[in-house]
Amino acid sequence: MSEATVQVLDLQKTFKTGWNREPIRALDGITLSVGRGEVFGLLGPNGAGKTTLIKVLLGITRIDTGTAEVLGRPAGDVETRARVGYLPEGHRYPLHLTGEGVLRWFARLSGVPGGKIDRRAGKLLDRVGLARWSGVRLRKYSKGMVQRLGLAVSLIHEPELLFLDEPTDGVDPLGRAEIRNILLEEKERGTTIFINSHLLSEIERICGRVAILSHGKILRAGTVGDLTDQGLSYRLDAGPVAEAVLESIRNIATSVTTNNGSLHLRVPSLEGLNACLDSLRGAGNLIRHVAEEKSSLEESFIKILEGEETRP
Repeated sequence: MSEATVQVLDLQKTFKTGWNREPIRALDGITLSVGRGEVFGLLGPNGAGKTTLIKVLLGITRIDTGTAEVLGRPAGDVETRARVGYLPEGHRYPLHLTGEGVLRWFARLSGVPGGKIDRRAGKLLDRVGLARWSGVRLRKYSKGMVQRLGLAVSLIHEPELLFLDEPTDGVDPLGRAEIRNILLEEKERGTTIFINSHLLSEIERICGRVAILSHGKILRAGTVGDLTDQGLSYRLDAGPVAEAVLESIRNIATSVTTNNGSLHLRVPSLEGLNACLDSLRGAGNLIRHVAEEKSSLEESFIKILEGEETRP
């Protein structure tokens, strides 16, 4: 992996909930690393600890034990914050401001030189599809428009690292595609992007690696391919298959199921797949289609969480 932009080791965070209630372990031994220029997705159900982790990395929430570094400095370092962009979940801006006014306000807070604010604000409003709305007060903005504006705010100072908490929440499909393209453009610029999201289809399209968080613990981490790989699994359309042929295939494959003329095979190797195809051809079956099967990230996510719930 490239040089780490985010590095955490054995993070622990417990919240006290009241004198007569059990404390909540929000983060329980979190260890992960995000490389420079990487798009990393953090997945998990509500209450898993995703937002708490981002707040720790921003220095908003203090940890009990462990270490957290961002851009080579301890999390919360003041100088490092100037190199980080943040889109929080459920963000709100004063409704009397215009979209351009919000961007100018945050540009000044982020230390953008006065001579660059005009150029950056106009360019970003155009990138997020709000150029025509730049002079309109936010009380007339939809939820999706406020979300787009929040993305522009997070980019106004051209950060090296972006933390995005549910960046496409409330955005229509066209808007999600536009935001996805913007994030891919940022990736090409070398920006590191750390995303929390419930929209797993979006995560699957733009993230190279993901981690699944539940009850403050990382259950699985790896590339999207690692988490969705079912092994060598294939669907074959071969018409009706005689029972004797199915029996010969069962001697080769590790799993065989049939459904309206389709065979679903799991085989130990490509040689095993070809042996199954040879058995079908030898019996006179015409093979119309062979397709490798993979789980979606959402299917894998659910299986991993269900596996955790069934553990003793």
